[in-house]
Formats: sequence, structure tokens, C-alpha cells
Amino acid sequence: RETEAFWVLLLDSRNGLKGRPVEITRGLVNASMVHPREVFMEAIRSATASVILAHNHPSGDPTPSAEDLRITRQMVEVGKLMQIRVQDHIILGKAGGAHPEFLSLRESGAVAFE
Repeated sequence: RETEAFWVLLLDSRNGLKGRPVEITRGLVNASMVHPREVFMEAIRSATASVILAHNHPSGDPTPSAEDLRITRQMVEVGKLMQIRVQDHIILGKAGGAHPEFLSLRESGAVAFE
């Protein structure tokens, strides 16, 4: 994609995917505005136990920005209040480029999800 998009993957109580990823926002070349209200509204509508957040970086480099980390921490905190666990935030790059195809913020340890 030429622009950033932000998706939420809705999971059941056994961490099974409840359907296709839901696109929450589509942004500019290097930014996508996302608010917890939209993310968790979809989760509540579908009686979701937990979510995985995902967005792409059109540059192809999945290295998280300071804003990516801030938004993820905010989503984790809101999820705790709503009792909808945020399992991970995946940043997608480009396949076959100089960078990895994706980065898991959980695996990288950049954000505490517990």
C-alpha cells in the first residue's frame, strides 16, 4: 500500500480468529490516525475476548516509531479497563526488501502487554 492503514484482528476466548481483519483507519503516506474508541467498538460488537493490532509502514521498514509505541501502550491500557486483552501489535513492512517483512511489538519487547 502507498498509505498507512490500521487493522484489528478479533479473537475468541481460544485465540481463534473470528473473521477477516477489520480496517479501522486508512491514513496518509506516513501516518494513520487511530483512536481506541474505534478499535474497541469493533471488539465489543463482536463479543471479542482479545485483539491483535496491525498496521503497515509504506516505507517497507517495520521499525516502530515513537507514535506506534505510544498508541500501542494506550491500547493495552484501554484494553485492560475493558477486559479485552491486546495480544500484540504487528507492523508490516514490504516482502523482499532490505528490512524484515514484519515486526511483532510483543516479541521485540518494545511494549509490555501484560
